[in-house]
Amino acid sequence: MSASTVDPAEVERFAKIAEEWWDADGKFAPLHRLNPSRIGFIRDRVAGHFGRDPLRPMPLADLRLVDIGCGGGLISEPMCRLGARVTGIDAADRNVAVARLHAERMGLAIDYRWATAEALRSGGESFDVVLALEVVEHVADPPLFLRCCAELVRPGGLLVVSTLNRTAKAFAMAVIGAEYVLGWLPRGTHDWRKFLKPSQVARPLRDAGLSIEEMAGLVYSPLTGRWRIETQDLDVNYLMVAAKAA
Repeated sequence: MSASTVDPAEVERFAKIAEEWWDADGKFAPLHRLNPSRIGFIRDRVAGHFGRDPLRPMPLADLRLVDIGCGGGLISEPMCRLGARVTGIDAADRNVAVARLHAERMGLAIDYRWATAEALRSGGESFDVVLALEVVEHVADPPLFLRCCAELVRPGGLLVVSTLNRTAKAFAMAVIGAEYVLGWLPRGTHDWRKFLKPSQVARPLRDAGLSIEEMAGLVYSPLTGRWRIETQDLDVNYLMVAAKAA
């Protein structure tokens, strides 16, 4: 397994708490709270891109999708239920083991692998949809990682990336607030210096031949305890959609 984008310290940090992936009140509670908004956004954009009705059953049927940095499968499983043929990869073998076991218990056929984006690229694989959610801020070489993700997209396919913006507001909310004040995440989960501005994500994708189709923010409402998509607010969490020409 190639390790050129892998940060061993980051992999070990998540491997240590792998058994908690499916505890909605545990260390991954923020991702569970994020999931409804993320899933809806991905479903709608992918369905729209491929001319599907997002509200019909199985709108992603027969699309080959890879979830890079899949963790315990919090996104892989919903994508499978939406009809996609899902491959989930992660650099932490313990994450893959947890994801595989949970999918088996749910009766879901997901191809989980202990692998990296560059390993898939070297193997000549390609996908209709590539997801890289909340992972680029944890890799050793973000530009290389993003180029690998882009090269995994088939002609006519779509890439969705989500990450944290490198702003003072993101430091205050995602690090100080989430880790030290509210205790949503274990301390040390995020290094603000690894957060990426949208331009830093877009540049490698464009260099790899993709066009940026959309950027949108994920905004938390303390009054409702929910997240929503907000196109005008990219200050903390944001999603980027990029397409490859057919």
